[in-house]
Amino acid sequence: MSLLNLIGNDGIVISTESNLTVNDALAVTCSKLLEQGKIEPSYLEAIKAKHAEIGAYYVLAPKIAMPHARPEDGVNEAALQITVFKNGVDLESEDNGDVYFSVTLAAMDSDSHIQTIVALSELFQNEDDIEAIIAAESTEEIAKILASY
Repeated sequence: MSLLNLIGNDGIVISTESNLTVNDALAVTCSKLLEQGKIEPSYLEAIKAKHAEIGAYYVLAPKIAMPHARPEDGVNEAALQITVFKNGVDLESEDNGDVYFSVTLAAMDSDSHIQTIVALSELFQNEDDIEAIIAAESTEEIAKILASY
């Protein structure tokens, strides 16, 4: 299954907001998943609570975040949301700086999303594609890049 299958037709957000708080940024990263009923509000709250407890556990590398919580925290359907923060967002990661590219992961259980994680890790290792996604001016451009994963 390609990443686009999990993202769907309306799962990409390009945010031009500036100076977002962590909680506001996390709300943006879950906005489409919430709108579409793929996650419950409790899922976003679980991500925020875990952040408050241990910090930005989901910031994986410079510019890249993968917010997620446990399936039982409110996942209704396996899905991904892609969010590009054009102005970057400070998610309080001491090691990685501002985040420009976020993939919110909503998994139904701890095993079924292994292929998704493999595809995402291939994407995260391709700096050219990450930079192209961040630079993209439209969701269609982003979808075209993601189609190969």
